Amino acid sequence: MFSKLSVVVTSVLITLAAAIPTTIPVTPPTSDQCCASVVDSSSTAAGAVLAQLGIDLGNIDVPVGLSCSPITVLGNNCGGVTTRCDAPEIEWGGLIAINCIPITL
Repeated sequence: MFSKLSVVVTSVLITLAAAIPTTIPVTPPTSDQCCASVVDSSSTAAGAVLAQLGIDLGNIDVPVGLSCSPITVLGNNCGGVTTRCDAPEIEWGGLIAINCIPITL
């Protein structure tokens, strides 16, 4: 009797767990970058770099940082534009950063 009851309870719990929606908002990680310039993704310069790297943004129009490097804790010696960009899942050798918003440190 207890084995049948435990099977029923386990089945009910599994069904409830599967039925509960788990929508947790996920925000992409960001990183502070020093970029030579920030241009629109539809610009010629951004298009050339994106094409070389094989990145297709489709019709998404976002600010793109060109020639970017991370800003370290040791100091801000940025000679270009200080930005906060979406941290890429893969690194592109500092050539480009996506969704860059200029910031003031």
